[in-house]
Amino acid sequence: MSDSRPIGVFDSGLGGLCAVKELRRLLPDEDIIYFGDTGRVPYGTKSPETIKKYAREDADFLIEKGVKLALAACGTVSSVALDELKEHFPVPLFGVIDASVDAAISQTKTGAVAVIGTDATVKSGVYEKKLKARGAKAVISRACPLFVPLVECGFIARENELITGVAKMYLSDIATSDADTVILGCTHFPIISEVIGDILPSLTLIDPAKEAAKAVADHIKTNGIKGRGGTVSYFVSDDAESFSASARIFLGNNEKINASVVKI
Repeated sequence: MSDSRPIGVFDSGLGGLCAVKELRRLLPDEDIIYFGDTGRVPYGTKSPETIKKYAREDADFLIEKGVKLALAACGTVSSVALDELKEHFPVPLFGVIDASVDAAISQTKTGAVAVIGTDATVKSGVYEKKLKARGAKAVISRACPLFVPLVECGFIARENELITGVAKMYLSDIATSDADTVILGCTHFPIISEVIGDILPSLTLIDPAKEAAKAVADHIKTNGIKGRGGTVSYFVSDDAESFSASARIFLGNNEKINASVVKI
C-alpha cells in the first residue's frame, strides 16, 4: 500500500529544515511541503496565546495542502501548542519533544539531563515533566533566546566570537553540572552543535530534528503509507529570497531553493 500525499513540516523560520534534511535521507521517495513562518519568527519570545494562534494558522496551511501527516519541527510549538493542535489536526501530527526525551533517557548514564531551548520552551516545563516521568534524576533547563536570531543571521562558525561568547554565557552552569546529556530543544540549535560541543565536550547532544524525523519515518513504514515522489516544496510568509539563501546552511548543500511567499 502507498500514499502519495505529501508530508508536511512547519517551523517558525528555518530550523525545521534540519528535519527536512533528515526526512529526505530516511524517506527519499516522500514528497514534502515545508512552511517557514519567516514573517513572524521567532516564536520563542511570544506569549503562549500568540504561539498557539500562529501554530494553528501554520497547521491550517498544511491541511489545505492535503498532507497525510505533519511534523511541527519547532521546539516552541511542540512545547506550548502541540496537544491543542492535535485536537484540531485531521491527520497524525508529530512534535520534537517525545522522541528527544526517549533518546536522552536511553543515552544518559548519570540520570541528569540538561535542556536548552527558547524562553517559551523552558517556561512551559514540558521537557522537565516528561524527563522526570521517564526516570531522569535531575533536569537542568536553560533558555538561550539569542541562539535563534544568531543562527538565522548566519553566525554559526565555531571560531565566531559572537556566537561562542553567547554560548559560554548560557552554558557555563551546565558545563559544571552532573548532566551527561543535553537536549538541543530548538531545531535551530543543531546548526551550532560544534560550538555547543566545544563548551560541553563530555555531554551527549540530542538533536530533536533527527529524532523526530526517525519517529515520522517509523510511522510511515509501520503503517505502510510510503510515498512515490521525492520532491520538496518550500513556502514562507515573508522574503523568499533571503530564505532561499539561508536555507543552504540548514540543508547542508548547494541545492538551489525556490520558495514561494504565502499569506496565512
